[in-house]
This record gives sequence, structure tokens and C-alpha cells, in this order.
Amino acid sequence: MGVITKSQPALVGVDISSTAVKLLQLSRSGSRYRVEHYAVEPLPPNAVIEKNLVEVEAVGQAIKRAVSRSGTRARHAAAAVAGSSVITKVIPMQADLDDDDMESAIELEAVNYVPYPIEEVNLDFEVLGPVPGSAETVQVLLAASRAENVEVRASALELGGLIPKVMDVEAFAVENAFALIAEQLSGPRDGLVALIDAGATMTTLNVIRNGRSIYNREQVFGGKQLTDEVMRRYGLSYEEAGLAKRQGGLPESYEVEVLEPFKEAMAQQVSRLLQFFYAGSEFNRVDQIVIAGGCASIPGIAQMVEEQLGVPTMVANPLANMTLGPRVQAHALAQDAPALMIACGLALRSFD
Repeated sequence: MGVITKSQPALVGVDISSTAVKLLQLSRSGSRYRVEHYAVEPLPPNAVIEKNLVEVEAVGQAIKRAVSRSGTRARHAAAAVAGSSVITKVIPMQADLDDDDMESAIELEAVNYVPYPIEEVNLDFEVLGPVPGSAETVQVLLAASRAENVEVRASALELGGLIPKVMDVEAFAVENAFALIAEQLSGPRDGLVALIDAGATMTTLNVIRNGRSIYNREQVFGGKQLTDEVMRRYGLSYEEAGLAKRQGGLPESYEVEVLEPFKEAMAQQVSRLLQFFYAGSEFNRVDQIVIAGGCASIPGIAQMVEEQLGVPTMVANPLANMTLGPRVQAHALAQDAPALMIACGLALRSFD
């Protein structure tokens, strides 16, 4: 006898980065996902600076445009706060507490880990499982973010005509989307994968092992440096330079004089991020590098990183095995796919 399950309203994933709003809505049939709606809407310069929403109104307007361009009718949204604004700690708690007692106990405990006044913080927790070798205690993952980081994103979604339902953490969203690219990897099953998300202004390293993120670090470097160089060298505006970067039409010298040095610089940044990871862990190599984010679409970037670092490198495509709804243009989606990791992880929250 079949059980009728009440389907929850669809969620759209909304990733607010420093240069664009990326919106994605998925549906699922059996084990296959389908891309129903998506849009990438550019943000005005400096509306978001290094993950801080400076001009909420401008971000809200961009979300509204993305919603309308994507054609989605869903009104519930999932967004994420950046890793740098979130404190996560795994803490041991008594196993026999019910949810309410657990919540109170964690709030008391959180004061020891969170450097802000607790009334200015949004807290969440998830019980990970028993502490090895002890039946009385469980490991609990505590996540805390300053309320303003959460509120400003919620306001932007509301200005864009959406109802914020889920506020995730970018690193967890990436972990969620990572499950979709796991079968594309060539390394050993329990290998270490360095996921590099190279956006416009920030490059983030997530080291993933057995599907869980074990290390996260971000540094200021990204595609905007390439755009700035194109503007400076060829006398173009910000918009023109962005277009030329994607669509071509630059002088022959561009490849050798501008693009190659940028790719080399990016490989050096990846190397630096990995050095930080090695220095603070018992590891001294990773099995595979996966490049995501806007910079992943630069032709030949994976080869360059692989040559410089001697580690197999591929470009992330979390949507590779999905079918496409009638509103989705395959060519545009293929180009944007590496930059949709966070949006994809958020859209997957529809199926929790």
C-alpha cells in the first residue's frame, strides 16, 4: 500500500557571490535530478564586497531579475552565509537529552566558543553521532553566525520577492553538491579531494574526504584581477571587459600576455592554499584537485594547475548527469555549471 507523502513546496537555491546572483531550481524523479530553472544575474560593482552584502537593495533587485529571467514560480528560497562569518565546532554532549534540553545545553555551551554576545548570534546544531567508545556522549556540530549576516541575506531575498526558508553555510552547500561530482573523480574512494572554488574576488579551498569537508580556507584572489587587467590594458569598461573575457574579441596578444600569466598566478594560489592545509594537518598531498567557480571556465585552467602541481585536476560540473527542463538553455548552463556548486547544494535542500 502506497504512502501519500505531502510534497513540500519547491525551494530555489540562491547563491549571492561578489559579482552575481546565481539561482537554481531542481526537481527529482527517482534518482535523477532535472534542472527546471536557472539564472545568473550580474551584480553592480561593490554591491557585495568579499561576501558582505553592502547594498541590500541592489542585491534584492538582482534577485528579482534572476527570478523573472529563470521563469521559476517557486517562492521559497535557500541561501547561505560565507564560511568566514560562521563558527563551527564539534562538541561532546550528553546522549540522553531530548531536543529542547539539548538546545538549552548547547546555548549555554556556545558562549565558550562564540566571540560575540550570544544575543547577536544565530545558532544551529546537528547531532553527528556517538562519540567513539562512549555510549553516554554524542558529537554535536554547532554552527553560529552573527545574526546580521543572516538577516541581511534574508532581507535581500525578501526584496527579490522570495521567502527565505533555509539559511545554510556555503561550505556545507558545497559538500552537498560535491556528492554529485563524486562519481566523476578518478582518485581512490577515500582519497583527499581539494575543491577549489575560484570566484571573482575570493578563492576558497575545501578539502573533502569521504564526502565530508575536513578543511576550509579562503583568500582574496579571483577573476576580477583578470577583468581589471583587461580593462587596464585594452581601455575597456568593467562590463566590456567581463564580456570580452567570456566571448572573446580581444587582440591576439591577450592569450600570451594576459591570460597565461593569470592562469599561472591562479595555479600559484592553489599551491599556496594547499601549503597552508599541509602545514596544519598530517597530510602532505591530495589525490585530486577539482576547480569550481567562475574561473573554472577559463580554457585550459585545469591543465595548467595539473602541470604546475602534479596532481590530477578537473573542472567541476555538478549538473553533468541532470536532464534539463524546457526553460533551460543547454549551452549557457554548460558554461555556468562550474560556478553553480553552491547554488546546486542549496537547491538540493529541497529534497531533505
